Amino acid sequence: MASLNEHTQDLDLRLTKHLLRRACFHYSKSDLDQYVGKTADEILNLLSSAKMFTMEWPNDPVTQGNLSNCAGIQDGFWLNTGIWTNTSYPCAQNRKRSIVAGWWWYNCINQNTLVDKLTWFLFTTFTLSKDDGSGKSAHFFDYLNLLQFYADKSVKDLARKITFDNSMLYYLDNADNNKNNPNENYAREFLELFTIGKGEQVDDGDYTNYTEHDVVQAARVFSGIKFKNNRDNYDPDTVKTPHYPSGIPKGYIKTNVHDPGDKTFSYAFNNQTITGGNTSSSIEFELDNFVDMIFNQIETAKNYIRKLYRMFVRSEWDQEVEDDIITPLAQQLQSNGYNLLEVLKTLLKSKHFFDLDDTDSTNENIGAIIKNPLQFVNELIQLLGVIIPDPNTPQTPQGSGYDIYNENFRYYIFWNSFLHNSFFASTGMNPFAPATVAGYPGDYQPPAYDKAWFNPNNIVARYNTILSFIGKDYDNVNSSNGFNKIKGVQTTQSGAQYYERIWTYFDPVNFLENTVTDPFDANKIVEELSDILYCESIDSFRVSYFVKFLIHDNEPNYVWYDTWNAFKNGNSTDSENALVTIKNRLAGQDGLIPKMINASEFQLM
Repeated sequence: MASLNEHTQDLDLRLTKHLLRRACFHYSKSDLDQYVGKTADEILNLLSSAKMFTMEWPNDPVTQGNLSNCAGIQDGFWLNTGIWTNTSYPCAQNRKRSIVAGWWWYNCINQNTLVDKLTWFLFTTFTLSKDDGSGKSAHFFDYLNLLQFYADKSVKDLARKITFDNSMLYYLDNADNNKNNPNENYAREFLELFTIGKGEQVDDGDYTNYTEHDVVQAARVFSGIKFKNNRDNYDPDTVKTPHYPSGIPKGYIKTNVHDPGDKTFSYAFNNQTITGGNTSSSIEFELDNFVDMIFNQIETAKNYIRKLYRMFVRSEWDQEVEDDIITPLAQQLQSNGYNLLEVLKTLLKSKHFFDLDDTDSTNENIGAIIKNPLQFVNELIQLLGVIIPDPNTPQTPQGSGYDIYNENFRYYIFWNSFLHNSFFASTGMNPFAPATVAGYPGDYQPPAYDKAWFNPNNIVARYNTILSFIGKDYDNVNSSNGFNKIKGVQTTQSGAQYYERIWTYFDPVNFLENTVTDPFDANKIVEELSDILYCESIDSFRVSYFVKFLIHDNEPNYVWYDTWNAFKNGNSTDSENALVTIKNRLAGQDGLIPKMINASEFQLM
């Protein structure tokens, strides 16, 4: 029987990995050393710490000398200013929105917290596309901060607040929704995607949970809400944030274009009538009553729990799980004021989550999800200890252009050119920019669900990623700062040739010495790496397969021992020759680490 009873025993390595993969976007060996032997409750409490900002503000380090209206302009920390207006910083808004996404990602990769996973969950629920009509980069920054602010609070409150978010007002056209010219886009998505969701369609325009009549009435409730271009209308409920001393900017109500009439809803909402408002305060009260009506329905709570279960446990489930897991969690969600974090912790501590509520080994939750590209790349970086550029370095002075030796600019290249424009785009997850408001197919679309992240259209990008990071074609110019330049695409900026490079650093020898107990033993290396990288231990046949990348065919079994011994204890010539062999067999194109990362076992979580 599926059980929400708490698993109170200390977690072993296998269960700790499972919890960290699902609760966070990454983990490292040091995380495992810290958490193994603790209970799920203890670990989740540590992961519920307040969000820290390793990178405080997004930074645009590029001087656009080739744009006539932006010649010589370098905007830098363009959002950290008291003089921002809608006409400020007009250049390169697409790139700036990418930089904002890179700000979120860098803070995510530098801290393990449930808030980040829940922020992403909220994005997949209250979805917009940063690259398709979501306003200026500043509006997108506000949107991300709003999601993050409510990640550990009430999703009901967020549903109310997102209605006034400037990016959302742009994206779903609610700013165009007036009493004499209604626009139903936002109202439809609010019901179908953001809150209660469709049930079984029982008639034309009747989706059980709501009807087309309800969409029309909801659009009337939402009429007259307009965006504030200059971001000078602040939400006092969100003042306790590091970036918003006056509150997160929001839209406003234009009372003379709001529909003041009463709104009567269908049988799905017991034919409830909501009194219309004609002043700002009465319209706010009208909206409160509408949100209460939606969230008083148990189907709204169930819709959130099903989405939560699909992201954190598995994509499909049976009636037993629906009855014993989904329904009681939905009841908890309603009773606690729609706090997702507390409900998620209940789920992640449960015997069901750890597969300890049944003896069916053919239906395990562990390893049941294919990692999405964000999970994949974050785990790769942290598990291997790949060093990436630090954006928290002094700004290159205006007019210096493309300074490839400034680490601040290197981070821009790493994020914007490699991760944003290449990796994520090629793996089907344009960051914060799905093709439709429904989100990424891997999150919601049957029958494939998460299998959509691993198909012929995107697996090549996954397979090539590890070589991009650890590098088989190093150019060590200026490597004294610890970074390798990996040759990339030749481009032209301002008439001068400039080579885009991915700036990462990976020392395979240092990684091995800090990760395994006995680097002399090829079998031990494979066994211990697999215990860190994979959901389950691998069998002896699989160990033998991977060992062949350290000890090639027709070589004696002791060749790795002798090579490592020569590196550690031989004369300088023997040591240098051995080092070349070790690096190639660990991190070369056909080396052990690329093969283990590209194996099917690493794709699962």
